[in-house]
Amino acid sequence: MQSVEEILGKLETADNTTKNRIENILVDKGKAVVPELVHQLQVVRGVKRGVVAMTLIRIGEASVEYLKKAANNNKDFEWVAKYLISEIKGVAA
Repeated sequence: MQSVEEILGKLETADNTTKNRIENILVDKGKAVVPELVHQLQVVRGVKRGVVAMTLIRIGEASVEYLKKAANNNKDFEWVAKYLISEIKGVAA
């Protein structure tokens, strides 16, 4: 089984169809990959960061706990976590 990091590595040369497929693969993995996605969100940039953020939003409520924990440990990440949580809550409402 590929790690989240390996899956995200494929985004560097991906077209839009492949980006969507990669996002769907990650969403299908669900809660199990949320801790790693939250970690990756703090270190990746560009297209990877966008795909990770959208994946966390699509996974939904399972992401909130990990985003809050990361925000408490990394004040520079706090605004990102708050934004994603608000998107998740908006989607869930």
